[in-house]
Amino acid sequence: MGLNKNLNIAKKQKNDEFYTKFSDIENEVKFYGEQFAGKTVYCNCDDPFTSNFFKFFALNFNFLKLKKLIATCYAGSPDADNNLENQNQNIPHKIEITEIPKVNTKKSVNFSDVEFLLSVKNNHLTRLRGNGDFRSLECIELLEKADIVVTNPPFSLFREFVCLLTEFNKKFLIIGTDDCRVYAEIFPLIKENKMWCGYTRVKEFIQPDGSLKKFGKIGWYTNLDVKKRNEFLVLRYKYDQKIYPKYDNYDAIEVAKVAKIPMDFSGVMGVPVNFLDVYNPQQFEILGSNRGVNQDANKIYGRGTLINGKETFKRIFIKNKVMMPKIVGNLSKNIL
Repeated sequence: MGLNKNLNIAKKQKNDEFYTKFSDIENEVKFYGEQFAGKTVYCNCDDPFTSNFFKFFALNFNFLKLKKLIATCYAGSPDADNNLENQNQNIPHKIEITEIPKVNTKKSVNFSDVEFLLSVKNNHLTRLRGNGDFRSLECIELLEKADIVVTNPPFSLFREFVCLLTEFNKKFLIIGTDDCRVYAEIFPLIKENKMWCGYTRVKEFIQPDGSLKKFGKIGWYTNLDVKKRNEFLVLRYKYDQKIYPKYDNYDAIEVAKVAKIPMDFSGVMGVPVNFLDVYNPQQFEILGSNRGVNQDANKIYGRGTLINGKETFKRIFIKNKVMMPKIVGNLSKNIL
C-alpha cells in the first residue's frame, strides 16, 4: 500500500523529478538488442550529463550498433554550459553522438563521460532555440529523424507524450504507471495492439538529492517486438458459476485473479489490469475496460462494474479466442 501511496502523492503534486536507475534500463533493453542495430535513438527527456538513459546508450553505442544517439531535456545543465560558449545556466541543449571510438578494452576510458564523447570529431553539443520541451517544434524535428524513442517521460504528461509518438509513428520503449493502461488516450492503443507491456518492472527511482524512492505499479511500455507476447498463458481452472459471479450491469463474469481465468469459458470476462503483463493477442481478445470513455465503437464499456451493488476494482474485458485443449506452441510459465 505504501509504494502505491508514494505514486499517488507524486501524481497529485505533479512531481516528475524521478530518475531511472542504470540497472533498470540495462535489465529491460537487453531483451531488444538486435532491434536497435542501425537505428537513431532519441532520449527526449534526458540531460546527457545526468541521465542514465544517455549514459547507457553511450556505453553500449557500438555493442548495439547504433547509428546515432540524440538527447534533449527541458532544462539546461550547468555542466553543459561549461562546454558551451557564453556560459549561462539553465539553457536547454541537445547532444548528438554519431561515433564512439573502438579502443583497447584494457584502457581506462569512460564512454559515458560527455567531455570524452565530445572530443570525437563527429559528436557535438549545441544550444536549443526553445525551452527543450519534447512538444516544442525543434524537438519534434529531432523526433522525426529518430527511429526509436527511449526515456522515462514525465508521469503527468504521459498521455501527451504517447500521443505525440503515435502521431509520428515512432517506435518507443518508455516507462509509465499501471494506471495509464486504462486512460482514454492509451487503452485504445493497447486494445488495437499498437502498444503493449515490456518485460520488467521498475520498483524505485533516484530523486534529485540522490536518495531512492520506492514505487509500486510501474513498468515499461513499447511497440517494439516482445517475444513473451507469443507465449500462451497456462489456464488451470474450469468455469463454475459459484466461483465466477456475473456483474450486475454487464453480461460478463468476474475473474479476480489472472491465474484463475477459466479455460472453458467462451464469454466475456472481467480481469485485473495486470493481465496485460501476460497478454498474448493470439490467445485472448481485448474488448474494453470498466474505466475511461469512448473505448469501443459501441460505447458498451466504461462504467464501473458492480457485483451485488458493490463496485469492483479496475477491470479489463477479454474473451478467450482459443480453448486450451486446442492450443499449440509455447506455454508461458508466468502465472500471476
